[in-house]
Amino acid sequence: MDWLGQKRAEMLMQVLLVASAVAAFLVGYVRADFQLMLLVYAGGVVLTALVTVPNWPFFNRNPLKWLDAAEAERHPRPQVSAGAAAGGKKKSGKNK
Repeated sequence: MDWLGQKRAEMLMQVLLVASAVAAFLVGYVRADFQLMLLVYAGGVVLTALVTVPNWPFFNRNPLKWLDAAEAERHPRPQVSAGAAAGGKKKSGKNK
């Protein structure tokens, strides 16, 4: 799943969960049945999971282009300085 696919999946998840919560509340209110409300919401959660968890093709419309191994070897990783490796932050004298 690419980055935009993750964004789409999260937005779709939020919309489906809110819609199923509203639908569950309305059904429960009209029928005056708390158990039915919970079942409708549980069905919405299952539907949301089935739509957003698998890696569907419409979540992969913008694939990332990775560097080839040969190209990555030509561009070495930056060296980390000793101060940055040890935390990199100095304590201030204000909070003694």
